[in-house]
Amino acid sequence: MTGAEGLLGLASRAGQITLGADLALREIKSGRAAAVLLDAGASDGTRKKILDACAYRGVPAYILPIDTLSRACGKDGRMAAALKKGKLCVRIMELLNEEKDKLQG
Repeated sequence: MTGAEGLLGLASRAGQITLGADLALREIKSGRAAAVLLDAGASDGTRKKILDACAYRGVPAYILPIDTLSRACGKDGRMAAALKKGKLCVRIMELLNEEKDKLQG
């Protein structure tokens, strides 16, 4: 996921991503989140809380390999992030979908 990781770092520096499970949940509930990224190492409670909120509000959620989110954004221990609406978010979602398709096909 090198392309998506690079754009996640750019989104972090541009202020287009909200890091942290509680802050991501707040962005989902307020309708400002276009997509949510969840680390595979997140606890079951965090995972359920975030995925339930995404399902209820129709926000796409992507589960990333362990530590991908922390490494891409340069902040340790981040388990969830919300992407703000915009072209950068659209491109990140496209890259994540391409990676998912490659793994499945």
